[in-house]
Formats: sequence, C-alpha cells, structure tokens
Amino acid sequence: MIKNLFTTVFLISFLVFNSCKNESKTEALDTEQTSKSQVEFATGFDIIGYDAYKILSVSQAWPGSTKTFRYALLKEGQNLPDSIEADATITIPITSIVVTSTTHIPALELLGVEKTLKGFPNLDYISSPKTRALINAEKIEELGQNESINTERTIDLNPDVVVSFGVEGENKSLNSLQRANIPILYNGDWTETSPLGQAEWIKFFAALYDKEKLADSIFNAIKDNYNSLKKEALKAEEKPTVLSGAMFKDVWYLPKGESWAAQLVADANAEYLYKDTKGTGSLSLSIESVLDKAQNAEFWIAPNAFESYQSLEETNDAYTQFAAFKNRAIYSFAAAKGETGGMLYYELAPSRPDWVLEDLVTIFHPKLNSDKAPHFFTPLE
Repeated sequence: MIKNLFTTVFLISFLVFNSCKNESKTEALDTEQTSKSQVEFATGFDIIGYDAYKILSVSQAWPGSTKTFRYALLKEGQNLPDSIEADATITIPITSIVVTSTTHIPALELLGVEKTLKGFPNLDYISSPKTRALINAEKIEELGQNESINTERTIDLNPDVVVSFGVEGENKSLNSLQRANIPILYNGDWTETSPLGQAEWIKFFAALYDKEKLADSIFNAIKDNYNSLKKEALKAEEKPTVLSGAMFKDVWYLPKGESWAAQLVADANAEYLYKDTKGTGSLSLSIESVLDKAQNAEFWIAPNAFESYQSLEETNDAYTQFAAFKNRAIYSFAAAKGETGGMLYYELAPSRPDWVLEDLVTIFHPKLNSDKAPHFFTPLE
C-alpha cells in the first residue's frame, strides 16, 4: 500500500513537473527568434521575427543618431512578453497610415497599399499619378508641414501609425500624437549611402503590412536589374569624367565622394571628379574652385532645378565656361515633375535606383543603351 502510494505521488509529481516544463518550453518558444529579414544592403534598420511577434529596429533614424528605436509588431490576438521593451507596439497588418516624406510614397504603391494612406504634410509635394488621384478624390488629408504637422487633424484621423523622420533628432512636434496613443515610427531611408540600401527600406513598410514576401520579390527584382546594368556598364571602353550640382547663392553644392549619388556614377562606370572626397553629404565650393577642377568634365549632371542652357547662362555667365555647357552635355532631372510641381526624382529615385542607373548608363555610354527612354534625366533644352 505504501509502495502504491509512493508510486501515485511520484506519477503526479512527474506529470506536474512535465506540465510545468512544457509550459516553460512554450513560453520560451514565444521569445525564440524564428527568422531574420534578409537585409543585405541597408544599414539603418533590421527586422527580427519571433513566434508571436516581430521587432522592427531603426538604428539610423537621422545622421549621427546614437539611439536605436525598437517597434514591436504583433499579429491580432498575440501578446508581447513582459521582458520586451519597445518604443511602440503596433498590431499588424495595419489598415491606415500617415507618412511625412515623399520617399515613403513609392513603397506604399509598390506594396499595393496606397489606399491606406490617410494624411500627408503638404500634398503638393507628391508627384505620383496614382497617389495624386487619391488626393484629387479627397481620400488623403492635408496635414500642413512635417516640422509642425497639424496634430489635431492627425489625431482626428487616428491612423494606426505615423511614419516620420528626424533631421538632427526626434521631432518634438509629434509628442502630442504619442500622448494620444498614436504610434510614431522613425524612418531613416534617406541616411543610407548605398543605392540598393535605400531601396531596401521597402521592407520597413512591408513589415507593417505583413507583406515581407512581396517586398522581397520587389526588392530582388530591383537589385537584379541594378546589378545587370552595373555589369553592362563595365563593357564600355571609355570611362567619361562627370561633374554634378550647381550654385545656390554663389556657393556650388555637389555630392561628396561617399554619397549615394557618387556611388551611382561609379556604378555607371564613369569617373566622378570628386569621388575621393570624404563624407556622404554635400561639398560647398566656390565657382573658381569648380572651374579649376572640373571645367573640362565630359558630362555635367543634376544642375539643381535648371532646365535650359539659357537659364544657366542668364543666372551666371561662368557656367558657359564649362566644356559640358559648350558641348551640350548637361543632363537634368528637373523636367520630370508631377502635376503640382513636385520633382519625381526626389520622390521615386531612392526606391528605384535601377532606373537612375539606367539613365546614367544611357547618358555616359550611349552605344550600350541608346534605345532606352529616360526615367528621370533628360538633356537640357
């Protein structure tokens, strides 16, 4: 009898132990990493998938940022473990969004979720015909300016998330939205220096809509096209010299050698004359300095908002001294505008670097790509 009692107690203890063990194992599984996004080029964000949630982290919200923002993305009915700290918790897939940069618009359109956009600061900046049709149909609310977004209207819209960006730090004007329990997410796509790194931020938006597989497919197509064009450009026998930028208030601004724009010129198999300069922003130079170094550049691209040789000459006669001016070898993206005057290049180029590269290869090596219609860059009039 004592033996039977001992056996019974043992079995009960065993079952309770294993039950607790299985519960602990289940809880552990909830916090185990099950997948990691295939972020190949972007350096400013990452996505780690777990059984019950995903963590979207942004480590490069603005240049020089030392803070990493962590956003927890939960599917309906799931809970976030108490041990996980997050700057915002969002139920996915989201069904409404407010974004604050035109560079966010192409990602929404590529993912087929542009109709979830409920508000934007300064609608005139948006150039895409698809999103402009929604604006004209009054489906998207005007929210003022990004630096001082109309918080009352935004709160009335009650979007699932607001995607913002920082220039030198957090946007304090958004604090009232956070107090109203509207999640604020920082997007640092513009801080990437790799063309493909910028384009890869489509995965940031895809995570919010639970559309990672679609984003992978879209990005891989862009990457493959970009790399194919880069390889094609290497077939060119000559490597032309290139100048970029123009003057603003007597200062010539042009991309530094480690910038996104400089990388595109290099990948087009051309010699950017300022490729050896350090940094990712803009150089500020005098017209005399630029003439001394780049007067004989074979091509001149992106001369600010200029669209004609006449306007260049009328603005400053010094422009006429450049060989590219004399040889009519200046190309600009300024003519590609939306119906309200926004430049399509600023909106779309970061998401489609393959299109930018295709334009540049056609310009620098016409024998390779002479039949390609331009996406952004056209000759000055």
